[in-house]
Amino acid sequence: MIGFGLRLAVAGGREALTRLVVIAAAVAVGSGLLLTTLAGVNAVNAQLTRAASVHPGASTGGDVDPLWWSTREDYFQGEQIVRIDVAATGPNAPTPVGIPTTPGPGEYYASPSLQRLLAAQPADQLGERYPGRDLGTVGPAALTSPDTLLVIMGGTPDEVARLPLARQVTNVGDTPALPETAVNLILGVIAGGLLFPVLIFIGTATRLSAARREQRFAAMRLVGATPRQISVVAAVEATAAAVVGTALGFVLFYALRGPMAGIPFTGMPFFPSDMSLSVLDILLVALGVPAGAAVAAQVSLRRVRISPLGVTRRVTPRAPRAYRLIPILLGVAVLFFAIGFRPATSDGQTAVFLPGLLLIMAGLVLAGPWLTMVGARVMARYASRPAALIAARRLADNPKAGFRAISGIMVALFVTSVAVGVITTIVANRGPAPVGSTEAGTVSMDFGEKAPPMPDTLLAELRSITGVRSATAIRQNPDMFHASEPGLIACTDIPSAYGRCADGAGVAEVAMGLVPFRDSASPTRVWQTASVPLDELQRLPVLSVVVGTDGSAAAVERSRTVLEATFPTFRVAPNVPGDFESEFANTLRGWEQLANVIIVASLALAGCSLAVSVIGGLTERRRPFSLLRLSGAPVRVLRRVIALESAVPMLAVAAVAIGMGLLAAHLFLRAQMDYTLIAPEPRFYVIVVVGLVTCLGVIASTLPLLERITGPETARSE
Repeated sequence: MIGFGLRLAVAGGREALTRLVVIAAAVAVGSGLLLTTLAGVNAVNAQLTRAASVHPGASTGGDVDPLWWSTREDYFQGEQIVRIDVAATGPNAPTPVGIPTTPGPGEYYASPSLQRLLAAQPADQLGERYPGRDLGTVGPAALTSPDTLLVIMGGTPDEVARLPLARQVTNVGDTPALPETAVNLILGVIAGGLLFPVLIFIGTATRLSAARREQRFAAMRLVGATPRQISVVAAVEATAAAVVGTALGFVLFYALRGPMAGIPFTGMPFFPSDMSLSVLDILLVALGVPAGAAVAAQVSLRRVRISPLGVTRRVTPRAPRAYRLIPILLGVAVLFFAIGFRPATSDGQTAVFLPGLLLIMAGLVLAGPWLTMVGARVMARYASRPAALIAARRLADNPKAGFRAISGIMVALFVTSVAVGVITTIVANRGPAPVGSTEAGTVSMDFGEKAPPMPDTLLAELRSITGVRSATAIRQNPDMFHASEPGLIACTDIPSAYGRCADGAGVAEVAMGLVPFRDSASPTRVWQTASVPLDELQRLPVLSVVVGTDGSAAAVERSRTVLEATFPTFRVAPNVPGDFESEFANTLRGWEQLANVIIVASLALAGCSLAVSVIGGLTERRRPFSLLRLSGAPVRVLRRVIALESAVPMLAVAAVAIGMGLLAAHLFLRAQMDYTLIAPEPRFYVIVVVGLVTCLGVIASTLPLLERITGPETARSE
């Protein structure tokens, strides 16, 4: 029976061969995306493991000489630079990952991206922060990404021991990977949003000409074939297509692995070698996908197993009921409930938010047929042309079939709408300061409680930089815990761009950077009067140095360089508002880009699923359409019927999914962060519209088939 099944699959005529090719193509796309998802998870884990090597934990003991280690962050034009200072205490000290030898005093290694940046920028803006001899590049083993900016500086043990966060380590690179639960959760949700349309595509393809196949298998049953033999034939046919498709999926994955690695899905690109597959991953796809196709073939034959005559019993399915909306309403109610009751722990918050989102997601799929039926009935009520009426009646008779092909797009658009809505709002509230604003040009260096002595010439040196408008030292407030602000400054020293004192005051309480947290600089701000006398102010230690610039990159970076050269043992690098948030915002934008990729991919898959569904529907209904043509119905009317049957549910589903996604994002933001949803950028809507138009174009490409298969000869021969 296996040989007979193979011959039947490849020699069953043009229809059988077309079905085999379409199923193989669907499986190739699905398995390729599955391989890409598995490789993406492996790449994230590889990034996290290398990131852990930059932050090794303190360790001592054994015969190894300790290595002094201090990791700090620096910034340049919104990009984070990781600075590692090391010093070997003996000849047996471990060597940092990614470099051949530990650099000595006055030596350093830099990542390839940082070396290119150092060569392209003036020394007084960046290079003077890392004086010494360049020994070479840091290898990929220590870089989380090809774009990572990393420098490993050498020093004496005494110098590095005095640096912030300095520790002795005897093991470098053996630290376990950073916790990746949250990242894997995000990837899992995103993968689900992408793979669900893939599964729908594969399922739709396997149902191609389902009615004809059922009739063929029923005929085989009537001439004496047993149910087991029929099952073997069907499984062989499906498995053959799946094996070919899986092999093509591996080819697609390895052909596109390099370009895919360059997409900053997590805010930074991967190395191509990071997107690797384990033996288990390969076996899972190579064996699991064909096995799944065989199981799907068995399930599709359930009517033939009941009776070989069962395929002739065609009845209109029962209409979906409104109870399908209950999960959506419950999910929305859970998110509303979370606004007034938010658990204090992250685990408790996950236990509230995740079920709510999953309920809405499952509810959309469950309610899809009901929504399709309602939309079809509304279209039928207001239909003024035969094409709209026929399409509406067909959708209303079997809304499940009309919704099945586009159910994946509903899930994908919901997931990505939630992600894009949340990301856009968080970036708007916590991202870098707007370009050109006063705070964007404010460089501050905070010292905390351990302030070093400040040279008398520092402020004059800073003020001499082109583009610098002010340079101010802020003193520590002795009553820091009870005061409105932690810093003190003489009223005469407050730059006009940052506010003023109350009338008659001599000393004011100010923020460390002259800009309150999550606020903007304002010349009209009136700072609270301090109780410290003016003559005692100069005896207080320096809390921070604030440099006001015109916002130009040259002025900002030159000011940073002067401050770092003056205070080389800094714990927090000189920064402008938004530097700390920029890395976070860039990561979020990476996830947003991934969400946009999912939208494009899911819409493309939805278009393919619809195209396959249209072709299958045309094949199964070519006799009724032929009779309609013989009775005088123009071909253009039949084309409109097919187009409306496919386009109306897709557009309705897209609108509902995006609306529910943005509503869920708003409720989550209100409950979790007390933010109000900020509408996604226009490019999000452009991507959705272009994707939907592309889907419609794919559907339109199948319409010429209608005229070829619905001629008079079809009505006579069937």
